Amino acid sequence: MTGNPGFQVSLDVMGRLCLVIGGDDEAAEKISRLLEAGAKMVVVNPTLNDTLRKLTASGKVIHRGRRFRLTDTQGVVLVLNTLREEIDLAKSLYELAKAERFLVWSIDQPEVSTFMMPAVVARGRLRLAISTSGASPALAGVLRQQCEPVFDENFVQFLDWLATLREELREKEPSEIRRREKLQEALDGFQLLGKLEYPKSWMAAMEKGPSTS
Repeated sequence: MTGNPGFQVSLDVMGRLCLVIGGDDEAAEKISRLLEAGAKMVVVNPTLNDTLRKLTASGKVIHRGRRFRLTDTQGVVLVLNTLREEIDLAKSLYELAKAERFLVWSIDQPEVSTFMMPAVVARGRLRLAISTSGASPALAGVLRQQCEPVFDENFVQFLDWLATLREELREKEPSEIRRREKLQEALDGFQLLGKLEYPKSWMAAMEKGPSTS
């Protein structure tokens, strides 16, 4: 059965209020990504890990040291719930999101989330989102980990060079067609090469053929 592939977009949260529920490593990772995107951050949880304590101490994140309240969503555009065991909370957030029109994601609970969270490869300006349409989030994570070393420091510099070239052409080349041609010429010779190796468990399953059960 084909899962819901979703519609991949990048959300602009610059200067906008976002809320994360939870205080562990998962919450810290999501908050770090949102801060990098320029969001204004609030975290709600009785306790925080070391990373989040440092962020709140520096004033980068507002901490409400208690359990979530419905009023915490006032003015937010995005809520990320990282509490896996709070099933009732996830359901109430979903209903609240529909009523108040904010986006909500609850970890491991796509049925009560309004969007999916892809695994993201981040290198310099690059953001490469990886989704398996819910089939295997673990595989998406493995793909992210294995892709990250491919995009090395040379790639970061290459992408910065392309950005500079694009700005220079916008200033100096009046023809849009010629600008596109020059930018395409700058990519001549760039290739992403690789191969896939599959686990023995899957290869054995393929040899047996489709299940008859």
